[in-house]
Amino acid sequence: MQAIKEMLHMGSSNATPAEPSAETLSELKSKYEKAGQDHVFAFYDSLSSSDKALLYQQLAGFDPAHINDITNRALNPPKTDGQPAALEPLPDSVTASILDSNKNDIESWYNSGLDLIAANKVAVVLMAGGQGTRLGSSAPKGCYDIGLPSHKSLFQIQAERIRKVQELAAERAGSAKGSAVAPWYVMTSGPTRGPTEDFFAENNYFGLDKSNVIIFEQGVLPCISNDGKILLENKGRVAVAPDGNGGIYQALVVSGVIDDMRKRGIQHIHAYCVDNCLVKVADPVFIGFSASLDVDIATKVVRKRNATESVGLILSKNGKPDVVEYSEIDKETAEAEDPKQPGVLKFRAANIVNHYYSFRFLESIPEWAHKLPHHIARKKIPAVDLSTGETVKPEKPNGIKLEQFVFDVFPMLAMDKFACLEVRREDEFSPLKNARGTGEDDPDTSKKDIMSQGQRWVQAAGATVVADGGIEVSPLISYGGEGLEKLTGSTFTAPAVMEME
Repeated sequence: MQAIKEMLHMGSSNATPAEPSAETLSELKSKYEKAGQDHVFAFYDSLSSSDKALLYQQLAGFDPAHINDITNRALNPPKTDGQPAALEPLPDSVTASILDSNKNDIESWYNSGLDLIAANKVAVVLMAGGQGTRLGSSAPKGCYDIGLPSHKSLFQIQAERIRKVQELAAERAGSAKGSAVAPWYVMTSGPTRGPTEDFFAENNYFGLDKSNVIIFEQGVLPCISNDGKILLENKGRVAVAPDGNGGIYQALVVSGVIDDMRKRGIQHIHAYCVDNCLVKVADPVFIGFSASLDVDIATKVVRKRNATESVGLILSKNGKPDVVEYSEIDKETAEAEDPKQPGVLKFRAANIVNHYYSFRFLESIPEWAHKLPHHIARKKIPAVDLSTGETVKPEKPNGIKLEQFVFDVFPMLAMDKFACLEVRREDEFSPLKNARGTGEDDPDTSKKDIMSQGQRWVQAAGATVVADGGIEVSPLISYGGEGLEKLTGSTFTAPAVMEME
């Protein structure tokens, strides 16, 4: 556990620390000297007492020898034997598709998933560390309003889905409203934690019980110069960056989330990214499917649109479950057709970062987290010029950020402990990545996808929709299209919104 805590280097604390004694400072300096990173103290003597204390606290949170080690491994990954990897679709035994599964199977998964939620054995983990920078906002992405008639933020839409699925589970169990609880663990980053906490508090936790919404923070790692040195952002602070979505594993341990889950008796966890407005949070079908196979990790995928769509694919690589990026797949492999389904791509399972974990697997994080690789992203990082003390904004990449990927853990599993469920893109995947007006994965496409889904639901329930623009159906009214029978014979003029009265 201690190794995990040292790896996470939690980089933020609100209390102003005291300036260290000469002895403690000397101990820390010698650690950095040994690692060849003592330049981080270059301006220490010129700092105010409070800035010395803050820099000391930040540097004490890192292990410089470990930073050197992971940087070296990221820059010099192990050599392969030169043989091309053996890529195959995942075996049929561990996959299913909502597109062609037996209705009875889907219903059985749905009901068993609701039973597990009713028994308080299901938790939800949200990866929400990103800011809406590309959307022209510095607020956490989850606060973003995609332009629905209701003006609900992504956080509110997802909170209301949790409220509804808890209600459906309690109803199925015949228990009191509010008796089924799927706790929501929201992972933020340094810049988004405070604003996320404020946003939830201002909005009264969107109707969820505050004690069942746990906001925690992923770790940070120092940014590294092109010649392997830790970069200073200014004279009294190291330049840091969040440790990637793979940082979720250490963060779950260090923040006490795993302990909290254990106390609550959680056995099944749904983890997903905040930017998908169509995500079925705590999806009973997915929980029931994964639990029925008794796997440690399962993943949802959507069918790749065409051979050239640039998405990572979930497949079997050298006999292990893995994700292979689009850039790593040659044209012939990308275009290959499924021999059992002519006209359908052989490799079509597009990764949407939507996962199931067994609690027993997450409990084992301390045994394997240190083995996960770090990846490098070359970036322009504002950093101090050590000769002048001035912070310089570079014009070209001057360093690297180290990050881990959430899926790097997949190949650690035996194939029978992994599963994959294919779902309909139009029902479950609409990511918000780009600024409005881009025409792809932007606020307008997110809004359109929610409005189109609502229209499909009310039409399937026997209502008529006139005009264009779709229908927004509040998650508090329907989680996945259920419960709309009373709309038979109604007429809606789009665009319209259906809210709880």
